[in-house]
Amino acid sequence: MSFTKLHSLAFAILIVSSGASMNAVTANEVDPKQKAWYEKYKSQENIPQPEEMVLNTDPEPALEEGFEDMFNGTDLSGWTPRGGTCSFEAVDGEIVGTCVPGSKSTYLSTDKDDYTDFIFTCEMKWEVDGNSGVMFRAKSKPGAKGETVYGPQAEMEGITGDRYWSGGIYGQSCGGYFYPLWLKEHEVARQALDRSGWNRLTIQAKGNVVQTWINGVPAAHWVDNGTYPSGFFSLQVHQGRKGKVRFKNVRVKELTTQAADAQKPGE
Repeated sequence: MSFTKLHSLAFAILIVSSGASMNAVTANEVDPKQKAWYEKYKSQENIPQPEEMVLNTDPEPALEEGFEDMFNGTDLSGWTPRGGTCSFEAVDGEIVGTCVPGSKSTYLSTDKDDYTDFIFTCEMKWEVDGNSGVMFRAKSKPGAKGETVYGPQAEMEGITGDRYWSGGIYGQSCGGYFYPLWLKEHEVARQALDRSGWNRLTIQAKGNVVQTWINGVPAAHWVDNGTYPSGFFSLQVHQGRKGKVRFKNVRVKELTTQAADAQKPGE
């Protein structure tokens, strides 16, 4: 058997053994419209080979039952800002994050730090354009320049620009993109963001398999190698000159091993 066939077989075994959807489909072609971004990011430490990327073809999970509100609507009890001095406040039942020029990226993080398998959902809206996202299974570490939050992040990159990778998965402070939305098959996901209104981000993590949806549209399907099995959630305000983002309906449904095995998208 050739090396290529062996490699493909090993990858298929990884997908199945990691608990990925049996409907998982791989893709292999970068969209010509994404060529410049491909050239810019193709050498990053975490970057996947296009031919090995798995497409998310599953419907968004049901979001009605079994969820816990992570934000009480009145204050930031249960949350702690990490990594910088950008501001977060509770305003009229929403969490509002505002960029502070000169600050590092800042992560409003759950005090609970052992989320493992889950379905997470929230709604986001930009009042002032700026990069943002939701970290999950995240960690932190001290450093000479202060605390660093690191790990996987569902990217929500803002409402301007021409990359359109909201819903992709970025390795924050740990090697760059795990799952860029640069394939031809990602065109629908790249167009899913409402640039003037609210956007629903949903993240599902079951074992090593993480999937995302933007406004119900399938986006990423990333298979972790086991490096990030658990951690905390963080709402990010990226460093920069400006940015103001609002979050609401921040909820999570934790999945036991049995529930994760039984959970099917749309049920």
